[in-house]
Amino acid sequence: MPQDVPSAPPTERTRRQAEVVQALSACVPPHALLWQTEDTTPYECDGLTAYRQRPLVVCLPETEGEVQAVLKTCHRLGAPVVARGAGTGLSGGAMPHAMGVTLSLAKFNRILDLNPVARTARVQCGVRNLAISEAAAPHNLYYAPDPSSQIACTIGGNVAENSGGVHCLKYGLTVHNVLRVRGFTAEGEPVTFGSEALDAPGYDLLAAVIGSEGMLAVALEVTVKLVPRPQLARCIMASFDDVRKAGDAVAAVIAAGIIPAGLEMMDKPMTAAVEDFVKAGYDLTAEAILLCESDGTPEEVEEEIARMSEVLRGAGATAISVSTSEDERLRFWSGRKNAFPASGRISPDYMCMDSTIPRKRLADILLAIQEMEKKYQLRCCNVFHAGDGNLHPLILFDANDPDQLRRCELFGADILETSVAMGGTVTGEHGVGVEKLNSMCTQFTPEENAQMFALKHAFDPAGLLNPGKAIPTLHRCAEYGKMLVRGGQLHHPDLPRF
Repeated sequence: MPQDVPSAPPTERTRRQAEVVQALSACVPPHALLWQTEDTTPYECDGLTAYRQRPLVVCLPETEGEVQAVLKTCHRLGAPVVARGAGTGLSGGAMPHAMGVTLSLAKFNRILDLNPVARTARVQCGVRNLAISEAAAPHNLYYAPDPSSQIACTIGGNVAENSGGVHCLKYGLTVHNVLRVRGFTAEGEPVTFGSEALDAPGYDLLAAVIGSEGMLAVALEVTVKLVPRPQLARCIMASFDDVRKAGDAVAAVIAAGIIPAGLEMMDKPMTAAVEDFVKAGYDLTAEAILLCESDGTPEEVEEEIARMSEVLRGAGATAISVSTSEDERLRFWSGRKNAFPASGRISPDYMCMDSTIPRKRLADILLAIQEMEKKYQLRCCNVFHAGDGNLHPLILFDANDPDQLRRCELFGADILETSVAMGGTVTGEHGVGVEKLNSMCTQFTPEENAQMFALKHAFDPAGLLNPGKAIPTLHRCAEYGKMLVRGGQLHHPDLPRF
């Protein structure tokens, strides 16, 4: 066992740490194990920085054999395992377990095979989303799901959260673009979901593992679909002097039988933030801006742009600009793609929510959020996938002020639960993680939660993979219900914060 494993004071944590490090030392080389405070601190949170927890041990295996050995060892020890990719998640899904192992898969970053004839790519879980499209570009192909973090996020994380992106309306989410996932169960047994054929025998377990937030298995290899690059893409930037008109315009486009390649919306505060950051040429007087993209052959694009422009004008657009070059199209999108970093420039911290509502209620939720800003005395910028109603309100706050953090949590829960009341869901593509556990209690019944636990138990009977995430316990929901009856709120009392 390495000599500098902490041995004093002999607390439960240090004793357990020494035991786990000693056992894992037989699975991976010394440089692949981290346990000192200065080494494990960078792993204490993902993109949701409001909640933090230093892991007991961080393990960075380099081969599948090492991953299997680590999982078998952790299962024997009863040690929780939290798989981690790039750490760009926004719901705390990769937050470590205080007495567990963070399994970093960052070194699994190779593209194993790219087949331009079959239009597939077989990649390791640590490959960046954008790297797939870069590798496929010489064949005039690309990988369609494009989350805003695609320059950094990994395909394994995309599988865990069922990520989407600005083009998900036309091309679908991760679940629609993945053929096969291969990895290991919590016990270290090899497992494959799906196949490279059009279908796989038995239950559709591929759809179950995609979006399961690392709770069912550890994914190491993913086979994705590639699609041909369109001959042309053009983007409309439409301004509206009223958020209800903009929301109604979204519904009108879809009602007209048009499925744009992308249909995104930003409100006035977000437009101001991103324009100052990227200088995209946005209309700063507009209450809301829509970005509507069309792609395909030049003839298809010309016809669709004309139809969308007509619908948008009829819905009350005050100004319409259409990109005339690829550079201009990318400039239109630059603000949307940089919404999160732009928000970081105007506030010490932000919490990005991720609910989904029916398209017809877009204006209703935006107006409700405006009232919540007054109620909680915090600012909120809104940017979202308008085409499928996936909201991304960014609540601005200072995490160094405990009262602001408390109000931010209340604000976020209010948005999620109002979305459910409007016929939506508490999550779209960011996952539940730890952020939305309480709000899950308002959407799902105890019986539905029990079914989800049963599915997890079928794959992970010991409950060692990413425990305490995504599915609220009956006890948590009961306590949350009592707080609501008393007129209060219960927000992650068991989670470490700043």
